[in-house]
Amino acid sequence: MKKSNHKDMRSRRSISHEQEEKFRGFQESIKIKFANERLLIQAFTHSSYVNEHRTELYEDNERLEFLGDAVLELAVSQFLYRNYPKKSEGELTKLRAAIVCEPSLFQLAKELKFDQVILLGKGEEITGGRHRPSLLADAFEAFVGALYLDQGFDKVVEFLDVYVFPKIKKGAFSHMMDYKSQLQEIVQSKNLGAIDYKIVSEKGPAHNRYFVSAAYIDGKKVGQGSGKSKKEAEQEAAQQAILYLEKKQSF
Repeated sequence: MKKSNHKDMRSRRSISHEQEEKFRGFQESIKIKFANERLLIQAFTHSSYVNEHRTELYEDNERLEFLGDAVLELAVSQFLYRNYPKKSEGELTKLRAAIVCEPSLFQLAKELKFDQVILLGKGEEITGGRHRPSLLADAFEAFVGALYLDQGFDKVVEFLDVYVFPKIKKGAFSHMMDYKSQLQEIVQSKNLGAIDYKIVSEKGPAHNRYFVSAAYIDGKKVGQGSGKSKKEAEQEAAQQAILYLEKKQSF
């Protein structure tokens, strides 16, 4: 089997010597050496870069992002299931969502200096893409996908055990679970209007009630959630409202 090397990597991808050095330094910093370095490069190749190098053999990181999203969710789910036996399914789901959400992955990517190695097109570079939360969060997922293909699930868990799982144990993501506060900050910073929560329905006997709450911004319904308490239902409604605003790119 032909081994991948830096010369082969450069001839197939035409990356510069400076870029090659950055990828080499990145692997040294995280103490992980890719067997297939083309996968590593792909994980950090934004579509804007591919569009500007159509004559080269580049692939963007979108497919790796798709894979990495699933691998990351499974690895985090496994960790939470094993380490928090007293948490309910609902609590585990919310904590996992806080860990794999865009703001959290963006912060992790920044700490690992993903922004220094990602390959961007000139236009994306000029408009600040190197520091864009969504772009770096996607790169984090793509890196996980690449690592999974290169060295397997256990290596992904090993990577997360160094850079992510200790943060979970320290409660670093707990603030991300307060979706009502997050929504309030977003709405206030963008002057989107007043937030209101209304209980849409209540079901079940008194000892086992089930609530459905809706979130409104300036009178418009933007999210709905459910739970065994009004507070839990409102938190889920706020979370859905945040996702709605993200999709609408309102902030």
